[in-house]
Amino acid sequence: MKEKIKAVLAEIEDVTSHVQEGQLERAADHLTSAERIFVFGEGRSGFMAKSFAMRLMHLGVQSFVIGETTTPSIQKGDVIVLVSGSGKTKSVCWTAERAAQLGCVTIAVTTDPASPLASHASSILHVPAATKYRNEGERKSIQPLGSLFDQSTHVLFDVLCLNYAEKQDRTHEQTFKLHSNVE
Repeated sequence: MKEKIKAVLAEIEDVTSHVQEGQLERAADHLTSAERIFVFGEGRSGFMAKSFAMRLMHLGVQSFVIGETTTPSIQKGDVIVLVSGSGKTKSVCWTAERAAQLGCVTIAVTTDPASPLASHASSILHVPAATKYRNEGERKSIQPLGSLFDQSTHVLFDVLCLNYAEKQDRTHEQTFKLHSNVE
């Protein structure tokens, strides 16, 4: 089991080390200038998006998950983070297209910078990981389906949150107050 842990961590390290610094910085700039941040994805990618929205909320951001019952409509100037490993998930691509039409800043998080999702994005965060399709040119992975993409995306989202906290001078104590008041 310890060898499998090492192998999974090595895969994540390989992917995250190949993410372009400029793309991360652009995404960070969009996030720190946003009044409202929305996220969307399907399946496990959607769970990564939801965990990102949750941590942003802990950092004092007005963050929402598209499709949830209490989520308001998106508006011009909002930042939308859309997650799809393949960049072809229909509901995510449609949301990117609609958000762009409304004048939202859209950040596509995908393995394919030439995907339909990326074509509608203001900014791309290319995560060069294996997807469930195992397309030619993708990194190899011992893990099933899109696990490597999801794990790498989660790490990158946490780095973006760390950057946000630093730029907004958010302390651990301030963040903890928004974490939970029911114990």
